[in-house]
Amino acid sequence: MKQYNVTGMSCAACSARVEKAVLGVEGVTSCAVSLLTNSMGVEGSASPEKIIAAVEKAGYGASEKKTEKTDVAVPASDALEYKETPKLLKRLIVSVAFLLVLMYVSMGHTMWGWPLPASLAENHIAIGLIQLLLTVIIMVINQKFFINGAKGLLRGSPNMDTLVAMGSGAAFVYSVYALFAMTFAVQRGDMSAAHGYMHEFYFESAAMILTLITVGKTLEAMAKGKTTNALKSLMKLAPKTAVIVRDGKETEVPVEKVKIGDVFVVRPGDNVPVDGVVVEGSSAVNESALTGESIPVDKTAGDSVSAATVNQSGFLKCEATRVGEDTTLSQIIKMVSDAAATKAPIAKIADKVSGIFVPTVIGIALLTVIGWLTLGSETVGFALARGISVLVISCPCALGLATPVAIMVGNGVGARHGILFKTAASLEEMGRIKRIALDKTGTVTRGEPIVTDVIKCSEDLVPVAYSLEKMSEHPLSKAIVKYAEETASLEISDFRILPGSGLEGVLDGKRIIGGNAELINSVTDIPEELQDKANSLAEEGKTPLFFAVDGEILGLIAVADTLKPDSKMAIARLSEMGVETVMLTGDNERTANAIGRSAGINKVIAEVKPDGKEKVVRELSENGKTAMVGDGINDAPALTRADVGIAIGAGADVAIDAADVVLVKSRPSDVPRAVKLSRATLRTIHQNLFWAFIYNVIGIPLAAGVFINLLGWEMNPMFGAAAMSLSSFCVVMNALRLNFVKLDKKGAISQDEASAEISYEVNIEEIKITERKLKNMNKITLKIEGMMCPHCEARVKQTLEGTAGVKSADVSHKAGTAIVTCADTVTKDTLAAVVEAQGYKVIG
Repeated sequence: MKQYNVTGMSCAACSARVEKAVLGVEGVTSCAVSLLTNSMGVEGSASPEKIIAAVEKAGYGASEKKTEKTDVAVPASDALEYKETPKLLKRLIVSVAFLLVLMYVSMGHTMWGWPLPASLAENHIAIGLIQLLLTVIIMVINQKFFINGAKGLLRGSPNMDTLVAMGSGAAFVYSVYALFAMTFAVQRGDMSAAHGYMHEFYFESAAMILTLITVGKTLEAMAKGKTTNALKSLMKLAPKTAVIVRDGKETEVPVEKVKIGDVFVVRPGDNVPVDGVVVEGSSAVNESALTGESIPVDKTAGDSVSAATVNQSGFLKCEATRVGEDTTLSQIIKMVSDAAATKAPIAKIADKVSGIFVPTVIGIALLTVIGWLTLGSETVGFALARGISVLVISCPCALGLATPVAIMVGNGVGARHGILFKTAASLEEMGRIKRIALDKTGTVTRGEPIVTDVIKCSEDLVPVAYSLEKMSEHPLSKAIVKYAEETASLEISDFRILPGSGLEGVLDGKRIIGGNAELINSVTDIPEELQDKANSLAEEGKTPLFFAVDGEILGLIAVADTLKPDSKMAIARLSEMGVETVMLTGDNERTANAIGRSAGINKVIAEVKPDGKEKVVRELSENGKTAMVGDGINDAPALTRADVGIAIGAGADVAIDAADVVLVKSRPSDVPRAVKLSRATLRTIHQNLFWAFIYNVIGIPLAAGVFINLLGWEMNPMFGAAAMSLSSFCVVMNALRLNFVKLDKKGAISQDEASAEISYEVNIEEIKITERKLKNMNKITLKIEGMMCPHCEARVKQTLEGTAGVKSADVSHKAGTAIVTCADTVTKDTLAAVVEAQGYKVIG
């Protein structure tokens, strides 16, 4: 999407005109014009020159958006500043100064008898001339309304400025007519008629209309500035310089001069200039600017760092990996900026109305004047006042701003919380989602399996499993390698991967295999007891991996991918919000169902091939709007197919590119936050559109005098101008309330979530302690007298393995021994005591 700045727009009718003109250019496939940011996003093959020419032909100005520096993708933060605000403020101050004098002369003296110099007090013509001069001064100060309004009218595309200019101009012209009529009355000596014409002056209305509209424009501009605060704050985070190491010397250079591969240093308190990898040093880095997380993250050699994060303690030396427009910060800014330049589907309603709004209002105003004159109103001034009131109370801006201001604020709130909506449409659609499909690995679960259980039939299980699995890059293999990393490795040859089943190799001439039950059963029989244990582990969501040497079962190692700390909480919140959750996974049904039950997911679809996720999401979408949450390359088709694709921020680039929403923090709990924010934004848009429509539906008939005979309600043109000036301001202020939306029940980061993370850390620590204990097991061999048969053997084995601290016991009634693997806290006397309690004798 190409971005353009557009100048000269004053209302929704202008943006609709520009959009229509650009869409008429050959090669343009889509165009979205934002009145809020005076910007335009265009897609298609048309050249910038043709697009700019089309905008200029429509009567407006356009230019391509440029970044602050050509090598850097981060635009200048002042690009979003409303440069018209200071000008409007000056116009307003000067206008008010002259208006106060005008009001004193016109209303203060005429209506309330405020004193004037004796030479003027009874000189009605002089008073009229003073009002004329003051009004002309105010009209010159606010000449922009007349210039833009006239241009719009001449081009056949009247806008809000046209309405203001016509209302103020009509009041002024009629007042000049009354002034001349007064001079003729004085010439005739008819002082009574001359005095009567004093009440036909509408100079103060002409000036007040312009001043009040300027008040509204100024307030609106100030409020608009606040809607882009989030984006401006992101832009200001972009570091300006970096300290790089070249030829052994540290040199400070502009950040755009940093190249991939350069080594840069970051001292305590400094911002990281570009994305990189730590090559030397350690520190705690505050990443709250990008992720919203207040707790610093420890960084050591090999860890990644991102631009705009703050080094808090140690000295870091890093290698640049992404610079310019490729940095994480630049990508975030681009996403938020692009979203602001797009248009939500709901805005099309207001656009259609805005396109015909101004001509319709002009027609109503003319009919109002003609109608009152036809009905025989007391004066032409009365009929004209009704028509002027219609012109100045009508506000197309409120309609045009209703959607974009809410989208901009909602997008900013999302960015502050690490939730990035790529388009306005995705922000709107997220609030209408009825079902969310979630990928399992890396989304619901951590994506880093760990060893949870080891069931030995032989002491060779762990060494053999470690030696075989260390030759594979599979996540399950890595879990076993990490568990047994201190184990001595054996020499494996002829290693081979059996896709979807397991691994095999040769050790000392013997065939070693490791994998699922189906693979093992193809070469030998798994003991019933071991198979039952495996089934039990699978019911708990664990994956049992069997190992065998030349057909002899060594045992099994169970591996599990644990839930993310906030997965269960996120699913619960989605359920509370009435959103159905579906988990998609390629795992076997038993394991998938166990994880689904643990997380509280409504529906689990297991054994889905990578290319089948897209089909499942398509089928789900047929029964209601569906979002898809994923992180892997294989999730990209499903993310694209879904009504809203949501990518985990730590996932693959292709998944992020395919998604509509990116969760920077990679937390499942941000999914319900995104839904809540979208619903709040939609609610605000509906409120804005409702009040914008209602305001005009009620205000225009009231201004036209429909209720004068019915209820006695009559509107002065000045009150109409005040209402118009405040309508747009109120719409913007209502949108700004989104800044106060709480995305959690108890604030931005809920206490429940904090507790979950603490609990999770405790569980991980318990697992680590258990692993250390397993690695430091003692082996005690007991010589037992009295075991006569397999029943005796089973009884002793059951008794020993039921003893606290005992991991396993290999018992043989033929050899009269029991080899017990147990924690180092278990003594031989304890083991002897439990055996002898069963009627056997330990003799050594």
